[in-house]
Amino acid sequence: MLESVAALMGSVVLVALTALTGGLFRPDNWYRALRKPDWTPPNRVFPIAWAVLYLLMAIAAWRVYLAEPSAARDAGLVLYLIHLIFNAAWSWLFFGRRRMVAALVDILLLWMLLSLVILLFFQASVPAAILLVPYWFWVAFAALLNARLWKLNPAASST
Repeated sequence: MLESVAALMGSVVLVALTALTGGLFRPDNWYRALRKPDWTPPNRVFPIAWAVLYLLMAIAAWRVYLAEPSAARDAGLVLYLIHLIFNAAWSWLFFGRRRMVAALVDILLLWMLLSLVILLFFQASVPAAILLVPYWFWVAFAALLNARLWKLNPAASST
């Protein structure tokens, strides 16, 4: 029981550290001045969506960590940790560095890594994989938004 609680807390801490970049590099006047597609969600939606998604991510990784040891479980957890780096990098690239193209490359790699993570998690714990599906859709949506923002504002991206 204690190991399970410690594993859950560790998973939450890893996700919180990843989320920290979203708190450090947030929308500012540069972002507010960008031309946006009509389907851009209001700014207040993003922190709520990410809070829910980060919680689901932490629970999913925890469930896989507790699953029966297997190659899929171990590979899934390693890729999960790598994907967290790409997740954290996006806010820094997009809001911190204002590099929309680099952020787009990052989020597309994030989405591909996440796809692999879900496939591996599915082999270790079906409920864990299902918990990541909303995140997969959100990252796909965010990638489309990132691409559209770049297309609408090509001069606003740092080189």
